Parts: sequence; structure tokens; C-alpha cells
Amino acid sequence: MQIEGSTALVTGASRGLGRSFAQELAARGAKVYAAARNPAAISLPGVIPVTLDITDPASVAAAADATGDVTLLINNAGSSTGARLIGGPLDDIELEMRTHFFGTLAVTRAFAPQLAAGGGGAVLNVLSVLSWFSSADSGAYSAAKSAEWALTNALRLELADQGTQVTALHVGYMDTDMARHVTGPKSDPAVVARLALDGLAAGLPEVLADDVSRRVQQGLAGGVAALYPQLARATSQ
Repeated sequence: MQIEGSTALVTGASRGLGRSFAQELAARGAKVYAAARNPAAISLPGVIPVTLDITDPASVAAAADATGDVTLLINNAGSSTGARLIGGPLDDIELEMRTHFFGTLAVTRAFAPQLAAGGGGAVLNVLSVLSWFSSADSGAYSAAKSAEWALTNALRLELADQGTQVTALHVGYMDTDMARHVTGPKSDPAVVARLALDGLAAGLPEVLADDVSRRVQQGLAGGVAALYPQLARATSQ
């Protein structure tokens, strides 16, 4: 995927990783639609603010009508309620799925015709290391991101016929508002955006932006015991 001269739309572009994506795309010579629920919050020069709430079908349709020339779609908008699957509010769990799975699907469906008209283009879905690994304290988010990972793989197959490249980004904690409660190591979102766009430009199906994502991916082959050793210890006692 050639980024220079492309027309990109970034969801959730008002802050964090989305803002870094919009900034980096503009620096690489792309025309950039920066989409957010509140476009007034987008302060980057040289980008075009677009109103978009990915959980609202009417908003998704309006954003597609307002553009028309997108060749690169970056599905970055997300939510993080911290809901547990058993004790957490069902509304929060449903919000995670509406955002990460149904929202990503709705936006991709709405913009797929524009990608096809532009020769195929590309989709980049921002996933997470929690697509592959679950924590009890963020069970809803992990389940939604895992569903988005499966969605990404299916979209890669479905969109191949129209020549659309689909790339997944897996990353751990980043230094953003969403992870402000985290005290451990966090990646710089500007660095993650550059790595992701480098991988996209190289045609990679997946970009693993940090060591934790690489370790967890390797652990998938070991099954439950490799990913959750505490469970293996419990069953052996």
C-alpha cells in the first residue's frame, strides 16, 4: 500500500493513537480525514475533521457520504470500560462489542465501496495484545478485541477479491488517556503509528508493535497452560 498520495480516514482521531496516525499520515503525504464523535476536538493542521460515531449507523453512513475518495481506512476508535464478564454491567460489556466488533464492521462495510473504487486500497484494524490474552479485570475488552481479531481475518478473505489489503496491529499498553491508570511500561503512540504504517506500506498482514505482543503470539501455540500458567498450577495441586 502506497501511503503517499492516498486518502486516509482515521477513526477516533481526536487523541491518543488515532491522533498520532492522522499526524503521521499527513507527514507522509496522505490526504487525511480525521474522524471523531466531536470533530471540534481535532486540532491537527492539514487534516479534514469528520463527524463519526462508529456505534451509530446513521453517523457511519453520513461519514461515508461526506467523503467518497477514501483509499486507506484505519479502524482505531475504541472503548475501555474495565468491565468483568461475570460481575460487570451488561451495558458496558455490550458497549465493548458494539464498538470493537460491530462498529469496526459497520465502518468497513460503509467504506469498502470507496476502497474498491480506488483500486482496492487497504484497511488497518487496531487490535491489541488482549486479542490473544484475557485478563479477568478486562474480560469484556478482551472478548471484544478477540472478536475483532476474528473479524479482521474474515475481512482479509472477503476483501481480497476487490484487492483490498487488510492489516492488523497488535500492541500492548500505550501512553494514552485510555491507559492512564497503568503504571507499567507503555509505548509511545507516535512510535506505534510509525511502525504500523511501515508494516502497512510493506504489505504485512500483521504488525506486532512491542515485545509483549510478540511473546503472547508465540505463547498461543502452547495453549492454555502457556498463556495462563496459574491455571496449570492450580490443576496440578
